[in-house]
Amino acid sequence: MRMRTMEISVGFLMLAGFLALVVLALNISGLSLADQTGGYKVYARFENIGGLTPRAKVSLSGVQIGQVTAIRLDPKLLMADVEMEIHSDVDYLSTDSSAQILTAGLLGEQYIGIVPGADEEMLKDGGRIRDTQSALVLEDLIGKFLFNKVSE
Repeated sequence: MRMRTMEISVGFLMLAGFLALVVLALNISGLSLADQTGGYKVYARFENIGGLTPRAKVSLSGVQIGQVTAIRLDPKLLMADVEMEIHSDVDYLSTDSSAQILTAGLLGEQYIGIVPGADEEMLKDGGRIRDTQSALVLEDLIGKFLFNKVSE
């Protein structure tokens, strides 16, 4: 009888460990079992998005307020058009807010950081952030640095 309870407890422990790994994998990947709906779409154009991908976070003062839902190339302007879904409770982004593509750490994932403006008119569904700053690409910086050293 003692051996049987030991086998059952080891089985429960293995099951709990497997479930913990699944939850950890979901948290790291950015996927969620709870569907975040009820947000509104905001658009921004960038000259260079670097390694920005759909489902990248959109943050304000370090707090996630949404995510990137789509990235398309504007064929007329030849710029990346980024679609973001902002949580519906974040209704205080003014029309003169600015967006910039930032990197978490030195070589980490890229995300969009929003800096709120001071205008009294707020962004609505389908609104566009006009003031944008493109991604800082590490390879471009290294190339410029090496080119400047060679030309000296």
